[in-house]
Formats: sequence, C-alpha cells, structure tokens
Amino acid sequence: MISFPSYLAGKAFHSEDQLEVFYPWDNSLTGKVCKIGPEQLEQAIRAALEGGSNPLTRYQRHTILRKAASLLAEHRNELARLICRESGLCLRETTYETGRSSDVLEFAAIEALKDDGEVFSCDISPQGKARKIVTFKQPVQLVSAITPFNHPLNQVAHKVAPAIAAGAPMLLKPSEKTPLTALRFTELLYEAGLPGWMLSTFVGDLETVVTPMIEDERVEMVSFTGSIKIGKHIARTAGYKKLCLELGGNSPLIILEDADLEKAVTLAAEGSFRNSGQRCTAVKRLLVQESILEEFTERFVERAKTYLAGDPEDEATHVGTVIDEEAARSLEQVVQEALSDGAELLLGGKRRGAQIEPTILRSVSRDSRIVAEESFGPLAPIIAIKDLDDAIDYYNGGNFGLSSGIVTNDLSLALKAAKHLRTGTTNINEVPGYRIESSPFGGIKDSGLGIKEGVIEAIKFMQNTKTFSFPWE
Repeated sequence: MISFPSYLAGKAFHSEDQLEVFYPWDNSLTGKVCKIGPEQLEQAIRAALEGGSNPLTRYQRHTILRKAASLLAEHRNELARLICRESGLCLRETTYETGRSSDVLEFAAIEALKDDGEVFSCDISPQGKARKIVTFKQPVQLVSAITPFNHPLNQVAHKVAPAIAAGAPMLLKPSEKTPLTALRFTELLYEAGLPGWMLSTFVGDLETVVTPMIEDERVEMVSFTGSIKIGKHIARTAGYKKLCLELGGNSPLIILEDADLEKAVTLAAEGSFRNSGQRCTAVKRLLVQESILEEFTERFVERAKTYLAGDPEDEATHVGTVIDEEAARSLEQVVQEALSDGAELLLGGKRRGAQIEPTILRSVSRDSRIVAEESFGPLAPIIAIKDLDDAIDYYNGGNFGLSSGIVTNDLSLALKAAKHLRTGTTNINEVPGYRIESSPFGGIKDSGLGIKEGVIEAIKFMQNTKTFSFPWE
C-alpha cells in the first residue's frame, strides 16, 4: 500500500484526513492520499502569486521539462504499474501512456524556447506614425486544473507541461479515483528542478477546496477535462476567467463500402477496446454502410475475440477493468437496455466485478442510450447506414462534437466528411482519437468550450499578450 502527502508549493502536507484509492481488479487498497483543507489551499495560492512575481527564464523552463522527460523515461515501468494499480487499465496501455506523456514534456520543452514576440510598423497607412509596436507574452497569474481518471498521467502532463513552458503557476486537483500517479509525477517534476511555487498537487473536498480553487478571483484560468455535466457547472460558476473545457465525446467510425475491410476491422477493434473503451475519443458507435455490413461484422467479431480481458497486471491482457464496479454495472445496464430496444448481442456482455468483456452489438436503435449518450467502456454498437450523407445527418443531429473517423479510399468522400461532420477532429483511415501531443485537440457543441488542448495551443492560452510602442524616426 502506497501513502502520499499532498504537495503544497513544493512541501509535503500530511494529515489524518486521507483519501483511499482502490485497485479496481480486486478492490484491494492501493494507496492513501492526505487531503488538504481551505487553509492549505490559501497557502498554495499565496505561494504561487509570490513566486510568480519572479518568473523562470525560458531556458530554465526548457531545462526543467527536458530533465522531467528524462526522469519519466527512467521511471517508466514504475509509473506504468502505478497507473495500472489505481485505474485498472492493463499494463500494455499504461506503458504506452507513459511514452505519450514523455512526448508532452519534450514538445513543451521545445516550445518554451520559441520566441513569442512580433514587431509591427505603424507607418503603413495615412493615419500611421513613425513608430514601432512590439508584442510580448507574460504568463497568466494562476491556473487551476482538474484532471479525470481515464489517463492519470497523460491528462496531467497535458495540463502541467504547457503551464511550465508558459511560466504559469498551477493548482492541480487530479481525480479522486486516480490521484497517486499525479502525485508521483509531481515528485519527479520537483526533482527535475521545478520550483515548488509553480505547482501544488492535492486532493480535497468539493465544497471547501475544489469549488474555491475554481471560483477564486486570483485564478486567471481554469482547465478541466471530464464530464459534460461538471464542465457546464464550471462554466456557470468560474466567473470572469479563461476556460479550457475538454468534455465528453460520442465518436463515430464511419465505414464506407469501398473501405479496406482489414484496416476497418483493425481500427474498429483498437478504437473500441483500447484503454477499456475509457477515452473521450474512443469509438462509441460503428456506422457501417449496408452493402458491407455482414462481411465487416463477421470479421470484426473474430478480431474482437483476440482481445483478452483479464488481470490488468498480466502482460498478456488487452482489456483491463473500467474504473470501478459501479461504472461496470452501469455499462451492463446500458447493454441490457440496448437489447430491450431490439439490438442483438454478438460478443461479450459479461461482467466480472469492475470488468466488462469486449462487447459487440448490431441492429442497435439510433435512439438507444448506448449510442445517444457516452458509454465509457469497451462497447462496440454497430449501426447500418445508407451512405455518407446518412451518417453525417445522424451524427450532426446529436449534442456531441469531439472527434470522428472515416474509412474510405474515396478522397472526395473523405474530404466531404471532414468538411461537414460537426466535430473538432475528423481522421481519415484512422481512429477518431488519433493525434500527436502537440496538435490542437478539442470539441464543439457539448464536447468542449474555450481553447483547444494540445501543447502549443495550451501554452498560448496560458499567457497574455502585451504590447508597447516607441518612436521609430
């Protein structure tokens, strides 16, 4: 059993009030975390504001991020097992996540060195003068960040690394279901030379800690990844602040009749079952053209049988658990509702504690909850479509708008999908969730509000542009 303090401006905070974290596979105790209260939150805020009056140089930020990336690579196996033990995700997934997180740090280190200023000549119009205008960037005063359980390291890295590159102090509240990895990552950042005032990582109660860290007027930006319900609550209550809200998804993989079926099957399986289906960009529904429906379905079922569900710590396992048994029971209920609505179960559907087997259903009603809402698990509902227009009309009629994928060899159809699907991302012959860590990422409609995530966009948003002018005669 692992015990962590909360970290306030570089200092460990110990208390008797502790949060327990359980291993979803067998519900054994993985660790405990000391919770903070309003007094400790105030200490963290004051330390951040005081430290921010003397910000790090660009080279210092770059050096810290590069050192942190090196330390993360050095501790890759340790962190992969820690993620596994608190989230139930299988080792092959958590090992992959640590690699992605190293990329985030490396990309942020590169961006930290880039010049951020522009020069404008003022004598370019009859109303102008012989002057120059120069712009430069300064970090926001303070960022509050809240991260979800499904990527306990990479989601944290996507908040923290851009903040370091931008020079912005951060208050970080990781998910209460998976806080251990964030705290261990914080230790590595301190080891890499990050001043304590730049990052406080903690857990605490909603009313006394989480709500105040969102509403406090000294916080200039709130960055949140999680559910639509909570995201909308933050938008209503945060006040006059910058917001980055990366919310839920209900991503389709559209498979047209000219598609390479072997590729389509591979993408469908990877998109539906990786990370136990617990990704906002996971394939949540397979929209398959009627003329290839039978052949695709047959091949897909056979491929899905190779995705072994089992002990997350077993390296042979492909699909671990979902976050807890309550979530698994909810998914079980969603499947039963789909069957009651007329769907046919082709594979899986069974639950063992917090684990749901890879599950495939066909003849799913377009109004069934399994596709009308975000089903956060390894479920693959198949819906027949007449053509691309049918798929676009169906998807655009919903409230989600995060990501999508289309499998086709017809470039004109691929470009039509990219143009007309109301999503933040459309990937051609790839899963909806494909991206690199530096590219912009985020949704529209209920799937997101504010700036995009991704290292480059996040750094921009964590800074304010200032201008000054001077005579140039």
